[in-house]
Amino acid sequence: MSAKVWIVVQHREGHLHRMSREAIAGGQQLASLLGGTAEAVVLGHGVGPVAEELGGYDLAAVHVADAEALADYTPGGYVGVLAAALKDHAPTHVVLAHSYQNIEYMARLAQAVGGSLLPEATGFETDEEGVVWRRPVLGGKLQARVRAVGPAPLLVSFQSGVFGGSDAATGNAPRVELDASAAAPDREILGVEEVAGEHVDLSAAEIVVAVGRGIGDGDKLKIIEALAESLGAEIGASRPVIDNGWLPRDRQIGSSGQTIAPKLYIAIGISGAIQHLVGMKGASTVVAVNKDAEAPIFGVADYGIVGDLHEIVPALTEAIREAKAAAG
Repeated sequence: MSAKVWIVVQHREGHLHRMSREAIAGGQQLASLLGGTAEAVVLGHGVGPVAEELGGYDLAAVHVADAEALADYTPGGYVGVLAAALKDHAPTHVVLAHSYQNIEYMARLAQAVGGSLLPEATGFETDEEGVVWRRPVLGGKLQARVRAVGPAPLLVSFQSGVFGGSDAATGNAPRVELDASAAAPDREILGVEEVAGEHVDLSAAEIVVAVGRGIGDGDKLKIIEALAESLGAEIGASRPVIDNGWLPRDRQIGSSGQTIAPKLYIAIGISGAIQHLVGMKGASTVVAVNKDAEAPIFGVADYGIVGDLHEIVPALTEAIREAKAAAG
């Protein structure tokens, strides 16, 4: 039986979630590796714009479950529709982004269809026995190579940043209506509130300037703020900076913080512990500044600068400002 990969997308206010674009890219690559097809699935109410956007990807089909009972996400609503659809259409793999919403219901869905579960995958390859998956263990300190041995379908969630959303192949996918009559919402949504305070979603930033304990003290962050301002970047940090109270918790990057995939990541005074690296490994370009030439961060950096960050960062900021001024 050839592989059939279903990609269940997440959306909000008529737009695909960033991580869903990454899941599409991953699902397409998985289908190609297995010689099968990739298809998208979208659930909700009034999801025409999302379905239209999905139609622009290289997919065999876009399955759409549009019903008032799915207007708000609930685990019961999603599991009811998806379980029935998976039994009817029998995909071999179901791919999702490893988001808070998806991990809430995917184990319940796997149980409902008698399938297998593999959360937070970071990659895959094939050997003579089939697909070998990679996923973090011990809080991201190690990467395990595992093989799924349970029954199909296999439900897989991909960690943020593993695939680039811009890498998803485009095409012209037909829309197919999906029966939504099995939707059974199991909670009433009273409202949705944004996180209060100065919370920042670093995963949405194209440029991130991250600082580590090498800065020395919290009162020395002004040079980091100036560099970020010159680049139009967000500021992130490694765990020691957060634990010392120099920056708020929502700025933490790593296995116990946010996982990001910016176009440009500048690591300043960060040694490069594995717990931090798992949070930024999806960055397209990495620049590292550290006085220790043997720091692990240089092993993943595209460009490295060895020296005193207190001298290098102000000079870099001034050079960026001058270049912008010259460009008009």
